[in-house]
Amino acid sequence: MNFQRGRYREEPEINLVPLIDVMMVILIFLMITTTYSRYAELEIHLPTADAQRQAERSNEVSVLVNAQGQYSVNKTPVPYTGAEQFAEDLRRAGGALKEPVVVITADANATHQSVVRVMEAARLAGLSQITFTTTRPDNK
Repeated sequence: MNFQRGRYREEPEINLVPLIDVMMVILIFLMITTTYSRYAELEIHLPTADAQRQAERSNEVSVLVNAQGQYSVNKTPVPYTGAEQFAEDLRRAGGALKEPVVVITADANATHQSVVRVMEAARLAGLSQITFTTTRPDNK
């Protein structure tokens, strides 16, 4: 027997208005508290090293990069024709050395790309130990 035959059954509903209000408050809060920065406004000051001069090592492969992007491996000028060829030059320079260390001496005006080329060639040559030379600040 159905005793509730004539009763109207109300369907439950979800009221979205309070949810929209809360979302708007959160959105406004995030818009106000978020800081925006531009990469063009970054100031970069390159570091200087104030450490003692390290003694000469016998297992160094010295790579010099000048401001024009010309390379020299162990005081021998080497043209950059590609990463594979430069890697072969680094392998030859460090061939007889035990665990060679690539020492990159780059001019302050050398492009970042020219230094990255040396690092990529060292990776291809299997030389994982890389270090950079720096200069002491003049005001000391």
